Amino acid sequence: MKTITDIAQAFGLTTRTIRYYEELGLIKPQRTENGIRIFSKKEYAQIKLILRGKRYGFNLDEIKEMVLLFDKDRTGKRQLEKTISYGKQKLEEVNARIAELQELKGEIEELLQAFSKKLDVVRSEDN
Repeated sequence: MKTITDIAQAFGLTTRTIRYYEELGLIKPQRTENGIRIFSKKEYAQIKLILRGKRYGFNLDEIKEMVLLFDKDRTGKRQLEKTISYGKQKLEEVNARIAELQELKGEIEELLQAFSKKLDVVRSEDN
């Protein structure tokens, strides 16, 4: 069992962020008689999944749905199905963004080439 401070340090998060995840229902740490949050391996794993989901660009609603599905279906089947579905959507978004960036890269390369030629002309006129 870990405290909120332990979890914050382990993941490089603020305690405020962890409390926000709790407020959203993403995690449900136990409480001591004094009201101190204590985190089990389950919450630790859930925070790890939340951060992974954020890294891959999922919003917190999507992450919540994926994380909490395991509680509803202990086989993990529904969680995997939803994760695959969201993952395919995210991959399509990433591929579209890559195509946009490749197009932008090509445009910048063309501009740089044109500007370089223009600079060569200006320099040759100075001589």
